[in-house]
Amino acid sequence: MMETIESSIQNLWQEVRDLNLGTPPHIDHLPTPPTPLQFLRHYISHNKPCLISAAVPHWPALSLWPSLAYLRTTLATTAVSLHLTPTGKVDSIAPHPTSPSSLCFASAHVEKLPFPEALDSVMASEEKNKVAYLQQQNDCFRSEYGALAADCEGHIPWATEALGCSPEAVNLWVGNHLSETSFHKDHYENLYVVITGEKRFLLLPPTDVHRMYIRKYPAAHYLYHQDSGEFSLEIDDPITYVPWCSVDPYPSPNEKQREIEKFPLYFNGPKPFEVTVKAGEILYLPSMWFHHVRQSPDDTGLTIAINYWYDMQFDIKYAYFNFLQSIPHSLSNDRALFETRNVESNLDGSSFDSGDESDTAVTRDVRDVSDNEND
Repeated sequence: MMETIESSIQNLWQEVRDLNLGTPPHIDHLPTPPTPLQFLRHYISHNKPCLISAAVPHWPALSLWPSLAYLRTTLATTAVSLHLTPTGKVDSIAPHPTSPSSLCFASAHVEKLPFPEALDSVMASEEKNKVAYLQQQNDCFRSEYGALAADCEGHIPWATEALGCSPEAVNLWVGNHLSETSFHKDHYENLYVVITGEKRFLLLPPTDVHRMYIRKYPAAHYLYHQDSGEFSLEIDDPITYVPWCSVDPYPSPNEKQREIEKFPLYFNGPKPFEVTVKAGEILYLPSMWFHHVRQSPDDTGLTIAINYWYDMQFDIKYAYFNFLQSIPHSLSNDRALFETRNVESNLDGSSFDSGDESDTAVTRDVRDVSDNEND
């Protein structure tokens, strides 16, 4: 019986790609923004990502934000949240501070600094020393960066009309090539706009949940000590547990074989979709899709992006996902996964390649998605 269930789960991975993501499976690349009806019909209703070019050509941000002088002047007296880690991996799995053979979920050290000082920290980031990332996911663009509001829209009009609501949160992200976001999912419909540099996403659909090896990890946080310039990692008190994806898609060469043996469903299953989002483009990232993010800076050394989180509909798709997640899979060590179901609903506001070239890396232009708007 278990073998039959596991075979059905693995068949589901391919069926979703065949039925919903084309042949061969790909992420649609639209040359211009869709109409609200096109977006609703072809993407939201199918829980299907797309990359949109020429998405925001009218935004002043595209010409203004690459100027560090403009940002420093506009935000000269603004205090912003700066996240510090020793590796650039914010909200990720790390060795347990008192039991190195175990793992914990490590969040960043956060400081509130004047923007010019915080920007200097991002520019001075060094690998294996101190990596700074300007971000704070709780609507930080509207709460901390209001002085930049005139440079972009407060929402994405065609998405707002299609989704029937305004964004729940708008967030700004300013980092360099060292900043990296581990695999996770969000309970939001995400419109992700790159302003400078590039973002490189790995994507997996919600049906691939067993391949993420979601497990409960004790929550911890980094502390940065100004006097020594070193970090310490402390387990939260009282102890809480965070369900998080265990897979690192880019293991070091020395660790690669061991990671493949630990996470065979990920490394031996269908390749993740690879999408590079360039300045002026929008990635529509549907709710519940797992994603890992790296970035490449522009000539100033920065990557800047803004994203819009719209509330997802907790409808039958969410019920299906929870049911699928509850089914054990022997290779996924799913007893831990099953135990996280109830925890996740409380803790997982943002539940964030084998190194080989992906066979689903190339997106294709979709130039005819017209609908009869009077249907």
